[in-house]
Amino acid sequence: MLDRTNTSLATTSKSPLAGSSERLAFYLLAGLGAPAVIWSTLRGVPLGDEQIRATLIELFLANMGSWYLLERLHSYARARMLSYVVPANLSLFGIFVLLNAVSRISISFSLFIACFLCTLAISFLVTLKRRRPRPSLQHYLVTAGSAGELEGKYGFIPLGSIEEFNALIEEGRLSGSVVADLHHDHDPDWERLFAKAALEGIPVYHYRLIEETLSGEVKINHLRENDLGSLIPNLPYMSAKRAFDLIASILVAPAILILGGVIAIAIKLDSPGSAFFIQDRVGFRGQVFRMVKFRTMREAPKADHKEARREQSMTQDDDQRITRVGRLLRKTRLDELPQAWNILLGEMSWIGPRPEAQDLAEWYEGEIPFYSYRHIVRPGITGWAQVNQGHVTSLQAVEAKLRFDFYYVKNLSLWLDVLIALKTLRVVVVGIGAK
Repeated sequence: MLDRTNTSLATTSKSPLAGSSERLAFYLLAGLGAPAVIWSTLRGVPLGDEQIRATLIELFLANMGSWYLLERLHSYARARMLSYVVPANLSLFGIFVLLNAVSRISISFSLFIACFLCTLAISFLVTLKRRRPRPSLQHYLVTAGSAGELEGKYGFIPLGSIEEFNALIEEGRLSGSVVADLHHDHDPDWERLFAKAALEGIPVYHYRLIEETLSGEVKINHLRENDLGSLIPNLPYMSAKRAFDLIASILVAPAILILGGVIAIAIKLDSPGSAFFIQDRVGFRGQVFRMVKFRTMREAPKADHKEARREQSMTQDDDQRITRVGRLLRKTRLDELPQAWNILLGEMSWIGPRPEAQDLAEWYEGEIPFYSYRHIVRPGITGWAQVNQGHVTSLQAVEAKLRFDFYYVKNLSLWLDVLIALKTLRVVVVGIGAK
C-alpha cells in the first residue's frame, strides 16, 4: 500500500534554484557584461576606471539579486506573471540608488541605467519563457477518487486504463508527470505503476498539491495536519516577522506622520466628520481589537441591530458612501496607513489575511467551516487574498477568499511575503486590483 500521507512519489527533489545556472549566465552576460562593454565602447571610458569598477560591483550585486529573487518567487502559485517583474527589479535597483544617495558613492548613472534596462528586459524574457509550457511535456491525470475534479482543467490528459499507463512508461513516452488522488484506495495494479513511474524518475503528485500550486488556494475538507502541513504555521518565521514588523513601523513612522497629516486635512476639507475610522475587528487568535484607518466614507450613525451593522460593514464597488478623497485613498491603499499603529501594538502585521469587522466575522464563522482558522496568524494591511481577489463580502466570494488565506498560512515564508509586497506595490502604483 502507498503511504497515504505523502503528496508526491517523485524520487528526486529539486530545489527552487535547480537548473537555473543557464539563466544566471544569461542574466550576467546580457544584463551586465554586454551592455557594459557596449557602453564603454560608445563612451570611450575604460571599464577599469575606479568609478566604473564601483558601478559594476553594484550592478553585479543587483543583477544577481534580480535573478535570485525571481527564481525563488517562481515556485509560488500565481508568481509566473509578468506583473511583478517591474516592481521586483525597481525595488532591488532602487535599494542601491538609495544606498548611493546616503553613502555618496560615486557611480556612473548612465551605465547604471543602461544595465538596469537590460536586466529588466532579460527578466521579462525569462519569465515569459518559463510561463509557457514546454510542448514536449505532457501531464497525465488518473481520474479515480477526488482527482477526477481536475478532469478538463489545466490541460491534463486523462489516463484511461492501467494498460495505457504501463505502455507510456515502458515506451518512455511519459515525459511530464502523473497526478492522482494518493489518498484514494487504488487497485494494487495502479499503485504498482505509481511506484514504477517514480522509479523511472517520473514525478507522481497528489492532486491537491498540484491544484494548490496552480490556483494559489488551499481547500480544507477536514482540519488535520495533512491539509496545511501543520495546524501551527511556521513559528520561527512568525517570530522573525514580528521583529521586522516592529522595526519597519518605527522606521516609517516619521513619513507616515507627515503624509498622514496631509491626508487628514484633505479628508476634513472633503466631508464633515473625523479623519479616522475606528472599528472592532477580529484578529490574531480570534482576539477583537480596534483597527484604525483613514475615513473614506461619509459618517453615519451606528446601527442598533446586528444585521443592520453587518450590512453597514459591507462595502460595494460603487458604494455611494465613498467620498471623493476616499475613493483615491482606497485605490492607492493610503487609507490603511494608520494601521501602522496596530502593527506597533502587535495586533496586526504588514502582511497577512485582512481582519474582518466583528459582525461580519461572526456571521462568516457561523456559515463557513474552519473560517476561524485564518486567525492563526496576525492579520495584515495587505495579503495573498487581497492581491489575488480584492475586497469581497458575499458568502460564496468569502469562501474563495478563505482558500487564498489558507494557502498563505500553509506556505507562510519570507519569499511569499516578498511576492505579496511586490504585487501590492503594483496595485498601489497602477491601481489594478484595488477595491
